[in-house]
Amino acid sequence: MSDDPELRVSKIRNGTVIDHIPGGQALNVLAIIGIDGTSGEEVSVAMNIPSDRLGKKDIVKVEGRELSQNEVDVLSLIAPAATINIVREFDVAEKHRVERPSRVQGVLECPNRNCITTESEPVDSAFEVLDDGVRCEYCDTIIREDIAAHILVS
Repeated sequence: MSDDPELRVSKIRNGTVIDHIPGGQALNVLAIIGIDGTSGEEVSVAMNIPSDRLGKKDIVKVEGRELSQNEVDVLSLIAPAATINIVREFDVAEKHRVERPSRVQGVLECPNRNCITTESEPVDSAFEVLDDGVRCEYCDTIIREDIAAHILVS
C-alpha cells in the first residue's frame, strides 16, 4: 500500500470528465446521461473526494462519449458548479463550466398529480429554472429539494 494520499484514476483516451459534482450525486449524473452499467460503457466514478471548493465532490469519467447540450442542461440542475472536460487523445481539448438554462423541457416530472403533464395528455413538462429550484410552467409547482428525484430517465 502506498502512503501517497493522492487519488489515482487512469486517464481516458477520448470522452468526457465531469468534475466538481456535489458529493454523493455521481449516480444521479450517470442516470441523467443514461448510463446504468448494462451497455458496456467504460466509466470511472470517484465519490466524496475532499474538495476545497465544495467540501466533498464526485468525479465521473466516461470513455468514448461527449455529452449533448440537453444532458449538460439537466446536469446543471443538480451540479451547478460542475466542469465538463472533453478529452481527445488523452488531452483536454475543451473545458467549460455548466451554465444553468432559463428553462428545461421534457426532462423533469412534475410532482403535482393534477398537472396536465402527468396525465395521459401529449404535453411535455416544462420548467422555469429559478435560483433555488425549478417551477412548472403549467401548474406553478416549485421543486426546491431533491431535483434529481424528478428527472425523467430516458
